[in-house]
Order: sequence, then C-alpha cells, then structure tokens
Amino acid sequence: MLELNKEKMPNHVAFIIDGNGRWAKLRNKQRTEGHKAGVEAVKNIIDVAKELGIKICSFFVFSTENWKRPKSEVDAIMKMLKDFLKSNKNKYEKENIKLTTMGNLQQLDNDIVKEILEIKEKTKNNKGLIVNICINYGGRSEIINAVNNIIKDKLTEVDENTFNNYLFSSQIPDPDLIIRTSGEYRLSNFMLWQCAYSELYFTKILWPDFGRDELIDAIYDYQNRERRFGKV
Repeated sequence: MLELNKEKMPNHVAFIIDGNGRWAKLRNKQRTEGHKAGVEAVKNIIDVAKELGIKICSFFVFSTENWKRPKSEVDAIMKMLKDFLKSNKNKYEKENIKLTTMGNLQQLDNDIVKEILEIKEKTKNNKGLIVNICINYGGRSEIINAVNNIIKDKLTEVDENTFNNYLFSSQIPDPDLIIRTSGEYRLSNFMLWQCAYSELYFTKILWPDFGRDELIDAIYDYQNRERRFGKV
C-alpha cells in the first residue's frame, strides 16, 4: 500500500465526478442507478478525506450545461441532491463538517434551495472538513457573474484579489488538486479561474468505483510532483 506524506497533503481537492451513466450502462442498469452509486461514492470520499486530513473537498455535481439532459434524469439528480442534503444535515453538524456551495441557486427549485440554506446555516460555524457542492455551476458563468457585479458596484479598476472576492469561491482557497474520473481529459468548464496552478489528475476509473485506494493513488501522484508556481 502506498505511504502518503502527511506533511504534503493537498489542502483542497476538487472532483469532477464523471462516469455515473457509463457505470450504469456497463451493468445494464438505468442511468439513475449510476447516479445513486455516484452519491454513495461522494459519501465514501468525504469519510476518507476526513481520515486523511484533507481540509476541503469540492464536488462538481451538476453543471450549467447539465440542464440539457433529459428532464427525467435532471429531476432524478435533483431529488438525490435534496435527499443527500436532508439526510446529512444532523450528521455534518455532529461531525464538525461545514457545507458550502458554488453556483447559481436561483434556477433551482425552492425545496432544494431550502435544504441548501438550512444545512449551510446549521454547519456554518463548524471547523472541520469543508464539503463544497458545485451545483448549477459553470466556470464561464461564474466569471461573467463576477464581472457584472463589479460593473454594478461601479469599480473602474480591479486586481486579482478584488476579482477573486466576486467569485462563488471567495471564501475558500483554490484547489491544489483536481481529479477527473472516467477517462476524459478536460476540465469541462470547472473552476476556470481557480485552476491556474492546480495539479490535474485524470483516471479511467468511473466515479462510482472511485474509492479510498484510488484517492490515495491520486494524492501519492500529487505528492511526487514539484509545484513551482512559476518559480525556478
């Protein structure tokens, strides 16, 4: 088993959780069954992240482009999200987990927004692992949203720090490591501003099969890279 260096753990790991549908297809199941398995994988990774001492986990669960999927699939994903939030409200409060979100919540149904606001309120003072759910999120729309708010505030000049304050991610540091499952080699409009110096890790493993060992493999790979941030 790979031995991780506790002194070089990534602070913030972000996941592009891809492959639920293909996982289901390989097993002759409905796509919704793949999404259910994907939710269980998220829960498992959260437990592993706590164990390893990771501070922040971001999960790209629904993009601005995912609205183009069949309505039945979108409805199923939204119900699973609602159930996930509802069932983990008390658990996160007890386990000192803080839930945050990135994305435009205005397009979501009121009952989902209600659950999001309740769990965020309930866990806002927790100091342990931050679970950051990216829902109705897109990197380009986030940047456009920031620009429009800067215009609204009548700022005539901004620097990187000021611009960062207008992003959905303003309260959390950029990801050290971005992991994408399922064998695709692209970011798919995820954290385009924040990924400037993130280490990228791609695996062919489908998200529902991504567990403790796979996360350790990814972190081990990360720990054996040299991060120079433009320096020699």
